Amino acid sequence: MARRLTSRREEWRRRLDIVAWLQRHPRPDVYLRQVDIAGVHSKFIEAQRGVLGELLELALPPAAIDSAAAGVSQFARRYGFRDKPQRNRFRILDRRHALLAGYPEQDLTLDARSFARIDPQVERVFITENEINFLAFPAVPHSLILFGAGYGFEMLREAAWLSRCRIHYWGDIDTHGFAILDQLRAHIADVESFLMDRATLLAFATHWGEEDRQTLRDLPRLNAEEGALYDDLRDNRLRRNLRLEQERIGFGWIEAALAALA
Repeated sequence: MARRLTSRREEWRRRLDIVAWLQRHPRPDVYLRQVDIAGVHSKFIEAQRGVLGELLELALPPAAIDSAAAGVSQFARRYGFRDKPQRNRFRILDRRHALLAGYPEQDLTLDARSFARIDPQVERVFITENEINFLAFPAVPHSLILFGAGYGFEMLREAAWLSRCRIHYWGDIDTHGFAILDQLRAHIADVESFLMDRATLLAFATHWGEEDRQTLRDLPRLNAEEGALYDDLRDNRLRRNLRLEQERIGFGWIEAALAALA
């Protein structure tokens, strides 16, 4: 019992040392790994983010807190630490727009700021959530493809050159796929869905699967056709928890859809 109490006192001492350090160094603009406090390491800070957040809200002035960041996952941003840079992985689908001469694959990963500055002079951008589809996506003139990040599209905000491109999102045909499309349109309003239609769903009925847990909320950014299909999926009108994963769509169907776009 005495050992447990001693351990708890030591834990609280470390917490208060961290709070005191941030009072002396508000919004320090360093990584947690760079915080140099005797007896405190970055893994301790990461493990204590919930409790530390409650203490820091009381101890720090409003100017030292980013009110736009909330929750444990945004601890670093909220209190002015550096966070891991967001990264974009993409493939150039037209060798005429290659960023690296003599490198045929053009499978690249850049931090969000560098991605915003490359300006590859393409006209179309495809976004897919499946890595194999990303790697196998056919060559398309004046285009590139991005490997998606689920609901996280903040890393695209700084890329002003995207505003002149037609952007196509390809997700699973299930409630979460449409929810991600709806979320993406909060950042890029005119993004078009790709192979997320009723004809594609019915063409591959033999490959239907089941979604573990459905999204049930309304998705106001879907168009009429997408919204009707989403309602059918959400309300289980075709089959319970129906989903068609994008990697189950035949490759010939994909090539035909791309030819129709061209």
